[in-house]
Formats: sequence, structure tokens, C-alpha cells
Amino acid sequence: MKRVFTIAEKNWQGSCLQYKWQKTLGNYLAVAGFNSFSRSRPRRAAVLMALARVCVYVLRFDNSIKIFDRHGQRVNEFNLPGKCVAMDWDKDGDTLAVIADKSSGIHLWDANINKISQLDSGMRDQMSFILWSKTGPLLAVGTAKGNLLIYNQQTSRKIPVLGKHTKRITSGCWSSQNLLALGSEDRSVTVSNHEGDTIRQTSVRSDPADIQFSVMKTDERASPGESTIQSVSSAEDSINSRESQSDNQSSEVDVVSVAVGKKTLFLFNLTDPDNPIELAFQQRYGSIVSYRWYGDGYIMIGFSQGYFVVISTHIREIGQELFQAHNHKDSLTSIAISQSLNKAASCGDCCIKIHDLTELKEMYAILNLDEETKGLDQLSWTDDGQLLAVSTQRGSLHVFLTRLPILGSSSGTRMAYLTSLLEVTVANPVEGEAPVVVAVDVEPNFIAIGPYHVAVGMNNRAWFYAFGENGVERLKDTEYLGTVVNMCLNADYAAALFEGKVQLHTIEGEEQEERQTKLFSGGDDKYRILSHALTADFLFFSTDTGLIQCFFIEDWQNINEYRHPVGVRRIFPDPSGTRLIFTDDKSDGFLYCPVNDMVFEIPNFSPTITGALWETWQGDKGVFVAYDDDKVYTYAFHKETIQGPRVILVGGTKLPFSHKPLLLHNGELTCQTQSGKTNSVHLTSHSFLNTNFSEASNEQLTQMLQKALMLKRFQEAWELCKLVNSTDTWAEIGRTCLHHIEVELAVQVYRMMGNVGMVMSLENIKTIEDQNLLAGHLAMFSNDFNQAQDLYLASSCPSAALEMRRDLQHWDSALQLANRLSPDEMPFISKEYAIQLEFIGDYVNALSHYEKGMTKDNKYQEHDEACQAGVARMSIRMGDIRRGVNLAIKHPSRALKKDCGAILESMKQYSEAAQLYEKGQYHDKAASVYIRCKNWSKVGELLPQVSSPKIHLQYAKAKEADGKFKEAAMAYESARDWDNVIRILLEHLNNPEEAVRIVRETQSIDGAKMVARFFLNLSDYGSAIQFLVLSHCSDEAFQLAQQHGQMEVYADIIGPEATAEDYQSIALHFEGEKQHLLAGNFFQKCGQFSRALKHFLKCSNTEDSLAIEKAIETVGEAKDDALTNQLIDYLMGESDGMPKDAKYLFRLYMALKQYREAARTAIIIAREEQSAGNYRNGHDVLFSMYTELLTQKIKIPSEMATNLMILHSYILVKIHVKRGNHLKGARMLIRVSSNISKFPSHIVPILTSAVIECHRAGLKNSAFSFAAMLMRPEYRNKIDLKYKKKIEAMVRHPDTSELEEDSTPCPFCGFQLPECELLCPGCKNNLPYCIATGRHMVKEDWSVCPHCDFPALYSQFIQLLETESVCPMCLESLSVNQVRRISDCSSYLQLNELEQ
Repeated sequence: MKRVFTIAEKNWQGSCLQYKWQKTLGNYLAVAGFNSFSRSRPRRAAVLMALARVCVYVLRFDNSIKIFDRHGQRVNEFNLPGKCVAMDWDKDGDTLAVIADKSSGIHLWDANINKISQLDSGMRDQMSFILWSKTGPLLAVGTAKGNLLIYNQQTSRKIPVLGKHTKRITSGCWSSQNLLALGSEDRSVTVSNHEGDTIRQTSVRSDPADIQFSVMKTDERASPGESTIQSVSSAEDSINSRESQSDNQSSEVDVVSVAVGKKTLFLFNLTDPDNPIELAFQQRYGSIVSYRWYGDGYIMIGFSQGYFVVISTHIREIGQELFQAHNHKDSLTSIAISQSLNKAASCGDCCIKIHDLTELKEMYAILNLDEETKGLDQLSWTDDGQLLAVSTQRGSLHVFLTRLPILGSSSGTRMAYLTSLLEVTVANPVEGEAPVVVAVDVEPNFIAIGPYHVAVGMNNRAWFYAFGENGVERLKDTEYLGTVVNMCLNADYAAALFEGKVQLHTIEGEEQEERQTKLFSGGDDKYRILSHALTADFLFFSTDTGLIQCFFIEDWQNINEYRHPVGVRRIFPDPSGTRLIFTDDKSDGFLYCPVNDMVFEIPNFSPTITGALWETWQGDKGVFVAYDDDKVYTYAFHKETIQGPRVILVGGTKLPFSHKPLLLHNGELTCQTQSGKTNSVHLTSHSFLNTNFSEASNEQLTQMLQKALMLKRFQEAWELCKLVNSTDTWAEIGRTCLHHIEVELAVQVYRMMGNVGMVMSLENIKTIEDQNLLAGHLAMFSNDFNQAQDLYLASSCPSAALEMRRDLQHWDSALQLANRLSPDEMPFISKEYAIQLEFIGDYVNALSHYEKGMTKDNKYQEHDEACQAGVARMSIRMGDIRRGVNLAIKHPSRALKKDCGAILESMKQYSEAAQLYEKGQYHDKAASVYIRCKNWSKVGELLPQVSSPKIHLQYAKAKEADGKFKEAAMAYESARDWDNVIRILLEHLNNPEEAVRIVRETQSIDGAKMVARFFLNLSDYGSAIQFLVLSHCSDEAFQLAQQHGQMEVYADIIGPEATAEDYQSIALHFEGEKQHLLAGNFFQKCGQFSRALKHFLKCSNTEDSLAIEKAIETVGEAKDDALTNQLIDYLMGESDGMPKDAKYLFRLYMALKQYREAARTAIIIAREEQSAGNYRNGHDVLFSMYTELLTQKIKIPSEMATNLMILHSYILVKIHVKRGNHLKGARMLIRVSSNISKFPSHIVPILTSAVIECHRAGLKNSAFSFAAMLMRPEYRNKIDLKYKKKIEAMVRHPDTSELEEDSTPCPFCGFQLPECELLCPGCKNNLPYCIATGRHMVKEDWSVCPHCDFPALYSQFIQLLETESVCPMCLESLSVNQVRRISDCSSYLQLNELEQ
């Protein structure tokens, strides 16, 4: 709060002042003081000055009254005959009444004409009190002897009332009903009417003071007596809340309040005078200094000890303090309340403290007057609350500015606002320019600012100031033809609004004479201009008839006008003049574009809106705010959207109390306050500009994102989306980009989302230049199909609307568009529409559209056939069955016949349905419907083509009922109802063979039971048991088998499906029958291995071989050492003294998986077989053992491998000789003969064969050596006679020539060695041999048998398999196609090393 002026007269020093503000206007302050040593006359110059400007009157005590204006200038002074006793202004502030000591006259000063007059009271005693009425021209004057005078200024009537009181009248108050309450030193209070008649009177305990009228709320009668106020802490509830909680049924009564003896507060109820209320206070508060009524029956009281207390007069709260504060430490001298400001002030201790009445706990302001060491005296506010005066005890008076008129204006980013009564500040906070203070000559009523000028004015006069390098310079002042309401400036011109007219004129500079000024008026009262605005190029004004006129300054002519239905109150153009906001008489808001005369209603426009501001930040040209006293609403005008231009509400921001917006820049609203300062308010719609995103929650970020999108702040929205990073937020920004036709940005957004389809769609349309077509596509992507259609129709490609409606299956709209755009498409759309109508059951309209869909053009035959099919279906559904059936029969489609047949069947038109099914070759359906008609003859005709078992079954039952069992059996068989087939065959056709066949094939349980019963009746127990088992009647089958000695048959039948209990039952049966082999067999199957072995070893000699095999199998399964040892003892002959064949021991070891022992046994067996001449058996034993050891990854004994190789070489001899390959046979015989000792039974035949084959193969030397061996005495006589002479001759005449053996590389080291050599001299490895030739293997010609995995030379193996069909090693069937050459044989060579 700013101090406006201080009055400190020397002759007032040390005395207290008496002063009064002019009522209502507050333009004068009258001051009176004591100890005056000089008398001054009114100065005429001051009087003249008072006439020229608004003044404040100050009354002064030194037997003179001094009058000051509101700027502290003395405007008048007049002397009194004595010291000033009292003074008061009338209700309008026109007349000041003063009474003085030692005078019976009343001095009246007229503020309007600055004239002093004197009124003779007619009273002879000293006057002590004077007070003007609050509502009329009545003046009450009291005297020292208790007499009263009521003077009517309007009628000059005087009403003397003698003896109103017996002593001095000291205080009084007028009510709003013109009742006068007076207090006197006679300790009584009277209430009189305006005629002076006493209507109420009461006595008090002490001298009354500070009498006031008010109203008090009560809902019950108060009992007489005194109520003591109890101290409470700070307000438990705010006064506002108590006002809202006041009893709705309480009534208001007039009450007179009196401070009695400065100790108590006396409340005198005029309607209940017998029950007054007297409130006493705590002694620590001190005496009552002053009190004031305010609000809804509340009283604020100031106490001498510095306490500041608020009480309520509501009867329920009258004993409580609502608020209490020790405002001043030492003393409190005065309190004052301003209802217009809603503020309360108290003074004391050299300071003034101001509270807001809505929140008393908070201190609004503190004014320190440290220079006033003697203390402060009285406080007084002007009625409008603008000025607060405080007098001091040293005789000075200070006036503070508590509320400044909010006057301000802005142009671009520059603004001018009133900072004091005679001071205007120009500032540009956006550009960072230093504020410039302009001292003005008058207290202005309006302010205007332009790019280079500022103007202030009052009434019909304006002063212009220019911004220069040296500061602000005054240019000129201009008078207008009426009181200026508002003024606007641009760079060159000023426009003033007065009396419904606008005057446009230049500010400075030389213009053409006709362009210097122009007056805009309605003329002949056609209209009154209500508002105007000036931009750089245009003057806009609006009228009470709804006209908005645009005047182009450069061309000096009107260029545009718009007529609104009702009067336009205010207009607010943007800086460029291309957009204009206006409000009308209905308090609605609109945005008008003069360029194209488009008008948009502003949504959610509050009827209390008082003004609007456009955003000055270049990035938000379409953003503006509208504001009222409490709130600011942010709007955005979107010029280009898929829905066309539109205005949207972005958000609302609460406006602090008494803030007037002046400037909006980038979401920051600069407001002017009552204190003459500016304050920035950040709009909630722009909260994303002033928020630390890292500290915001996801919900807050989402809300800020929505605001950013509404304002088209896409860069900030992108950053917010990256922080939230959710699909929903990216989708939201994507939809907004589509809405605002921001295709490139939309592509980026949907690419970020990974929405490939949308990206591709947008890429396809982004090059479209037709704005309507592009917007139509975007509206369609946004699912706004109606808008898309309108845009398509307005574009260069209206057919896109039809295409869209067809794709969406909006057939009504599609037909309307096709009729308008493409009539040739109507049949096709009608067909598609008919399909949908048929689907939803609207058959009437479907039939109509199918008929409309017919083109009767051979080019569209398929289309017409579809329509004909629809007509057929719909005709049937509509009841025209004959037409529908005929159309369906003629139609080539089988599916149509089926559909129509189904419809007819649902309508119970079975004959026609069956006919259509038959025509459509749906024999199953046709037969089913014929069955429903009981038309068995037609069913029989169709039966060969029917595949449905259900139909066959129905037919079979019908035939069985007719006794035609053979046909019934065939039908049951077609229906796959095997049980009934079996039943018919057994019961009626006597064909058990066929029944048995069917049971075996179908495994029918019920059928098996029927067959079993049949055979049981025939005493064929084996067959009966078989079919009982098949029907899962195992118990019956077992009993039958036991009764009739068919247990073996039963055991064979149950097979692998039997349980352990079944096997045990069978085993026990055979055990009882002493059939040990069978008993052991079934004990083994049920897992009782000990009992099984016991029975196997008891078997007779005839069953010995099989029994031993089963015993070995049993021990192998049991894996029980005791059983194993028992069997070994048996095989070794220890139990019966008869050793068994070694092959059984081998098989035992194999069963027990004791492969090493099995291998040793196998060698022994093989040796025995060789000795016996059973070379193939020995080979097979060694081979099986060899492969088993390989499987178990056990090293192969070298003796086993060598014996297997020799035996295999012997077997190959026969193969090669049979194939005529004598060289290969001779080579193998050489290998066998070299180990002839392993073939003791056939030494001579083998050597003889070797001699013959070597001779045939050209191996003469080898033949000679073997012939010489045969000539030994032990062999010579055993030679076959037919070869003996030849062999002897060969010995006698030796031929030592020998065919040299080919060499091949070693597969391990590559050393060249004879191809039949199996030991490499180079690496000393035993080489793997070919199972087809016996030669050693070669890397490049490697293959294996797919069954036994033994190696073979690929080329030789293929040749061998051309004549042989089995592998020579494992004897498994083999073909050439199964053998594959192996390029990498390293794994087989490693395996060979393992064998070694």
C-alpha cells in the first residue's frame, strides 16, 4: 500500500485531529485541529482548482476547517467562532455540516458550488452533537442540555425537541428507516422517529457512547441479564462458515448497540425492549476503544490493550468469541472496516494492521509509521475503500492508497497501467524492457497504449504521450464532443468512443486533411456504437443493433460489415485483424472471421465474461482467453481440422481476487492488481510449460498431454508421450494429428507405435493436394464417416464417398450416393444390401432389393443368378412357395436348392423340400425329409446314394417291422449298427458265419455277447469262450474254460490284454493239472518268477529245450541272483548229473546282460560249431555277440573278431564261386586255408577247393602249395578220387607263376598294401574288411549295411546286391536303393579302433 500524501501543519503539532471523509465520492477530507494561532481566509485559487478536478476535503481544528482534495492539495479553508465540536457529511457528500464551540449556528459548506452558509439553530444552549440521516436530507443536532433539533434541508423545516434528554447528548445514529438513536450523559438511550417523537427509551449503567443501528438474528427470546463473553482461542470456525450455517428459520430484528462506560456492549432490541442484552469482556482486554458491525450480524471490537475481537450476535453464539488476536502489543486506538474492500484495519503502536474479513487469521498488510513516536489516533476509510486516513497524536494525518482503480491497456507485448492516482507505468515484460513511469496531470478514467504512444484521459479530454529516446514526452491533449468511455491507439491513429460514437484521428504527424479525422456515428439514432477496437490496419466497432463494421484505414473506407441478430457489447480483434471475438446482449460469445464472414459460437462461454485477450506468442496465434472476475477460460481456434474451423475450450484457471488480465504471452497471463502492481498467473492450460516432467506422475503427464494437444503444441506433446510411453498416449497424439491434418507428424507417431497399416495408408494419401479429399481420408481413418462423406462430396473425387459407404456396408447411404454419382452401381449395391437385409430377417425389403439388383445383362450373369437365388429364397419366405420353388428348380445352383429346401423344411413343407433336395442331389437330406413324410418307396430309391447312418437306421427299423429281415440287415449294415446286424443274422437269418465275421471286424462287445450265447447253445465252448472274452466277460469265460477243459484256448484268447490276476488264475489251474510248462509260462507272465522257474525245471525231456529257453527268459526278467545260480547249477548238471548244451549258458548270460561272460561262451560255442562243421551257426553266434557288444560299447575280444572274419571269409567263398568270380573266391580260400586248423572237420575238402579255385584264377603257385599240403600222408588218402590224379600231377609238374594281387591304400595311414591284406605294415592297425568281398576297406569307396552297420566297399556291395537280396553278414533283406556311399568315414574308423 502506497502513501499518497501526509498533512502536517505546524499549528497542529501536539494535538489530535478531527477529520471526516466526504461520503460516497471520497473526494474531500475535512480536518480540524486545536491551538491554532492564525486565521486564514478561503483561497479563491484553491476553490477554482477544486472545480477543475476531483478533490478531497480535509477539516482542521484551530478554530478553522481546512479542506484537502484526494491528492493532498488544500482547496479551501474557513474559520469557526470556536473550536470544532463535531462535523458530518450528508448522504451524497454534497454538504458538510459543522458545529463549533461558543456558537448556536450551524455552518454548511456546499461542495458543488464551494459556498459556505450558516444556519441558525434557534437553540440557546451549546450544541454538542450533529449527524446527517443515512437516507434523507435530515440533520440531527443535539445540545449540551439534552435538547434536539431536526432540520430538513430540502424543506428548510426545523423541528425543535426540548427535553429529549436531561443532560448533554454525546452520541447518536440514524437507521435506514430514519429512526434516530441518541445517547446522553444522563445514562439513557432514546430512539425517536424523524419527527422527534420518542418511541423507545432505556437506561444504562454508565455513560453511553458510540451508538450504532444494526440488525440481529434471533430465533428465541433472550432472557434479561448480562452475558459474559468467555475467551476462546483463535476462531474455531471461520465467520463465513458460520454465516452459511445460520438458522434458516431465524428472524432479523432491529437493534441498537451502545458502548456503556467503555466496558460493556449493550444490545437494545427494539421489538423486545424489556430484554436487552449486555455483553461484558475480559479485563485483560482493557476498555472498548471502538467497535463496528459487519456481515451477517457480527461485531468487531477494538480494546485499549491492543486486542482485536470478533463476536456474533446470533443468539446461539452470543456467548462465544469467533476470533481474537492481540494485534498491538501496547495499545489500540481505533479500528475501521471497509465493506467495499471487505477489509478491516486497526491502528496502534505506530502501525496499521489490515485483515481480510473472509480470512481474519491471515494478515493482509502492515503499515509501519515509525516516525509517529507519540502514537496513532483515528482510522477512517473512504466509502469506495480507495483511501485510508490515519491521524496521529502529534497532529499529523497520513493518507494511504488501499485500492487503486484498475486501469490498464496493452498493445502487442507492451502494456500501460495505473500505479498511483497520478502515475502510469509502461512496461514490456516479454522484451525485458525497463518499466517507464509517466507522471500524469489528472487522475485518469481511461488509459490507452499503442506501439509508440500512451494516452490517459478523464471526462471528454485525453492527454497523449510519445515514447522517445529520452523517455516519455507529452505531445498534446485533445477534447472530444462527449465523455470518453474508451480509447484505442495504433502507430498513427487514436480512436475514442463517446456517446455512442467513435472518432478516429491522427495522433501526430501530417496527414492529408481528409484523413486526419473521421467521426463514426449512427446518425438519426439508427444505432449506438457500444464497443470499438483498433489494429494496425483496421478500425472495428460494434453497435446496439448487432452491426460489426470494419474500416480499412489505408483506403479510408469501410470494407466489411457483419450483422448479428442482437446487439454486440464488446469486440476483441487479434493483432492482425483477421479474427475477432465479440460478446452480445445475450452474454454469448462468438469468434468472427472478417476474411470469409464465418462466425463460430464459443463453447461453454460464461455469461459473466467481461473481457478477452489474444495470445501474443507467435506460435499460438489461434489461442485466446476470456475472463471474468473469478476465472480465466483458455480457448483455441483451430482453423484447419477435418471437421472444419472450430473453437474449443482448453481449460479454466482461477483468477486471484481483484486481478485484471492485461497481457497473455506463451501461457503466462500478466494481471493488474488493486495495489497498482502486476502479477503473473500461469494458465493451467499451459501447465506443461512450467512443470518439471521428471517429478510429475503419469496421470499428471497425461493431463498435460491433453492440454498440449488441444493447443496444437505438438513438440511438447511428443516429449510428454516419450515420457509416458504408453500405447494410449501415442494413439491420442496420432488421432489429434489426423484431426488437425498433420499428416507428416501422424506418420511419425504411427511409425513410433509400430502401426504399419496406418503408416502405409497415410503415406499413400500424403501427396494428395485436394484438401477436402485429404481431410475426407483422415476423417474416415478417425471413424467420423459422416464428416468423411461430406468432405469427399466436396472434393474432386466424390466417388470416394460411395466407395467408403460400400466398404462400411452402409447400404442406405450407398444407394443414395450411387443414385446421385454412379447409377450403374445401384444393382450391385442393391444385391449387397439385400444380402444384409436377408441376414437380419427383413425379407420384404430384401426381396425388393434382390429384384432391383437384376441387370438382365449377360456380362453380369453371375450377379443376376445371385439375385435370382435371393428372389427365390425371399419368395418362399414371404409365402409365395410356388414361385420360389420354380425359380430354385430352374436355377443352376445346387446350393440354392439346398437353401430353399431348408427354408421349406422349416416351414413344414416337406414334399417341396424333399423335391428340391433331390433335385440338388442332396440325397441324405431328401431321404430324411421323405422319411418324415413316411414315403418309404422314395427312401428306398434314394438309399444307394445316401451316406447318413441315421437314415439307413430309420429305414432298417421300418423294414424289420415289415419282416423284411435281409433288407433290414443290409440297411443296418449301411448304418453301421453292427449289433442289430448281428442280431438279425443270428435270430432271423441263421447266418452265424457272417455274424462272427462282423464281430471280429468290428470288435462289438454286445455283438460278441450275442455270438457267445449262440455258440454256447450249440456247445461250441471254444468259440463261446472266444466271444465272451471279446465281450469283456472274462469271469464267465474263465469259468466256462475251467468247466470244459478249455483253459489253453482261454489263455490263447485273452492274450496280452490279460491282467496279472488272470495269468495267476490260469497258472494255478495248470499247476493243479500238473502241466508244468504251461504253469511256469503263466507264472512268469504274472511276475511270480520263482514258481515259474520251479515248474520249468520240472518239465519232461520232451519239453526240455523249450522249458530251458523259458527258464532262461524268466531268470533274465527276474534279475534274482538266487534264481540265476539255481539255473546255472541245473545247466551245469549239478542237480541231475546231466550237463546241458553250452548254448543255453550263452543265452542265459545274454538274458542277464553279462556280455563278457556271454562273449567267452559264444567263442566256445562257435569253436564247437566249427569243429562240428556247422560254420553258419558259428558265424551267427559270433555275429550276434559281436553286435551286442558293440551296442553295449564293450571292447570286442580279438579272438572273436578274428574267428568271425575267418568264418565270414568262408561264407563269401560260396557266394563268389556261385557268381562265377573265381579270383575273389580263391583269395578267400587262401585266407581260410591259411587258418585250416579252425576247420578240422573239412580240412581236405577245403584244401581241395583251394587248389581248384586258385588254379582257375591263375594263382598257380598258391595252388601248388595247397596241393603239396594235400600230398601229406594224413590227407592223401582222403582226397576225392576225381581230383586226386590232377592234384598229384600238379605236384609233380609244379608251375610257380602267380597273378599279382592289386594294392589299395590303408584307410588309416594311406599305405599301399594288397587288397586282401587286413594288417597294415605302415600303421600296424587291423583294417576293417568288406562284408561283400573280404578285402580291406578304402576311404573313397565306403558304405555300410543299413541293418548291421558292417562296412562294405560301395562299388562291390552294389554289384553283389544285383544278384543277391540279403546282406552276407546279417542275412537281412537288402536292395541297391538302400545303400548309400559315405563320404566321411572317420566315425567308423574310430569305432574300429574301439573294437581293437
